[in-house]
Amino acid sequence: MKTRQYIFCFLYLFFMLSVTAQDKKEVNFTVELSKEKLGLNERFMVDFEMNIDGDNFKAPNFDGFRILMGPSQEVSTSWINGKRTFSKTYSYILQPSKKGKISINQASITYNNKVYKTDVKTVEVTEAVNDPNAPPSANDIASDNLHLVAEVSKSNPYLNEAVTVVYKLYINPSIPVSGFQAIDNPKYNNFWSQDIPVTRYETKEGTYDGKSYRYVILKRVVLYPQKTGKLLLEPFSLDVSVQVPTQKRDFFGRPIYTQANKRVSAGSRSINVKALPEQNKPASFTGAVGDFDFFVTTSKTHLNAAESLQAKVEVSGKGNLKLFKLPKPNLPSSLEVYDPEHNEKVNTNYSGMQGKVSDSYTIVPEYRGKYPIPSISFSYFNPKTEKYHTLDSKEILINVIEGPTNSATNNTTVQPNTKQTVKTNGEQFSFIKTKTNLTDIGNDYFFTSNRYYLWLLLPLLLIPIAILFGKKREAIARDVVGNKVKKANRLARKYLSAAKKTLGKKEAFYVALEKALHNYLKAKLKIETSEFSKDKILALLTEKEVDTSTTEGFLSLLKNCEMARYSPFSNVQMQQDYNKAGEVISQMDKQL
Repeated sequence: MKTRQYIFCFLYLFFMLSVTAQDKKEVNFTVELSKEKLGLNERFMVDFEMNIDGDNFKAPNFDGFRILMGPSQEVSTSWINGKRTFSKTYSYILQPSKKGKISINQASITYNNKVYKTDVKTVEVTEAVNDPNAPPSANDIASDNLHLVAEVSKSNPYLNEAVTVVYKLYINPSIPVSGFQAIDNPKYNNFWSQDIPVTRYETKEGTYDGKSYRYVILKRVVLYPQKTGKLLLEPFSLDVSVQVPTQKRDFFGRPIYTQANKRVSAGSRSINVKALPEQNKPASFTGAVGDFDFFVTTSKTHLNAAESLQAKVEVSGKGNLKLFKLPKPNLPSSLEVYDPEHNEKVNTNYSGMQGKVSDSYTIVPEYRGKYPIPSISFSYFNPKTEKYHTLDSKEILINVIEGPTNSATNNTTVQPNTKQTVKTNGEQFSFIKTKTNLTDIGNDYFFTSNRYYLWLLLPLLLIPIAILFGKKREAIARDVVGNKVKKANRLARKYLSAAKKTLGKKEAFYVALEKALHNYLKAKLKIETSEFSKDKILALLTEKEVDTSTTEGFLSLLKNCEMARYSPFSNVQMQQDYNKAGEVISQMDKQL
């Protein structure tokens, strides 16, 4: 028994002496590079090695390098002639991302409350090396077989002429693609833009650089330049995961594939936007570019005074339908005219916008007569003919058949005599009454009067009313969800009115409009602001069986609010979005 105790004490003392010796020995924390000079396409290993078990290892940021692997940790302990040797190593595999002399900054550890750091190392990166005897790497194979291309329909358009950009990913048939993710989505500054959603990725056959490839359309967008000169399209970049064949073969002789991630970019593209010609520009031109038809119609031409009719100014065709103002009719001042109701039925496809836009005026004549609506001119520029065209509407005559006449207007028709005859009742010169019907006003006593009994019984009647009112207030106070809904409704009305007041001020208007839309959803769907996302909203509206057109209209308004932060929006577009917000909320409210 005592022998065992002696052995245990001896081992314990030996262990403590070893630990004490380790604590007193010198700490070494170093960095080793497998290469200090390499090509841009080569990789190397960095080892951070320490002879103690340090804590809080912090690696440098590795600016100028891509981390291909790491950190991997290795710990080794050995006993040689009764002496303990300890080593811990953190390893990284890096590849440079630029040429020149690049520094690897200090790494640090903590040991016995003291911080130790490595030295700064410098790596010299030269041009990419080419070893014809070395097999191509997975990255090289992916680079040669993946190409992201931005196809622009027109590189030299006119101002406000439609330009279509289609982003295609060309893939060699021998390289399987397992997935991709967008890294840099371009922001189309100085353009009015409309995304055309790609609902399904279909693989098609095509050619790239004279070779057979498969390609997938990833993104489509229609642009209308809002500024002349040279405009840049920012690059669209993807991170693509591909299966690359290696030199190894399986049992059946088929190549063994390895996965590689490759970043591909469509690169920047420039578009030279031409200004519209100043020569022969009509005075009625308001910025319409395309090919259009123009109509002015009325719902009726014969009516009575105080009845109403609708006068519609409509432009239909193909072009920038949302980016110009419709002409206003010149109506006689004796007609009461209300603010127009703007309507749009516009679809955006590969070639741009097409459809129609209109302003409907409600007109109420006050007097009978004939009122002409003079001809209106509408001008547009056609990029195909490179000329201005002017369309004139026909003059419309409004005939008010019945109603009062306006003596201040000159009417070509014969008006009947408007002098009114005076009718009498035969008592113009009646005598003053000789008998009175007076009542005594001095006998109105409060006691036992109706007022007396009313004030006597009123407190008794108010008691049950006060009890019911108190219970109602308590129920309202307990209804936390209902109170939130009411508050959200009030805020939605408040911000929608605020958006109307800020029409013409882009940032303030779209901020107020976005808040109104969010608070409406909070009121109807009882979700918090932190839960807002387009996918979440789409799922909830689909669950509530809101029709597709209303859902798309709501989501397009939210998208316009986001795009307004970096894209120019005209006053016409802001007015359209405001009107559309009221219409979408009304339709959604009926369905919910």
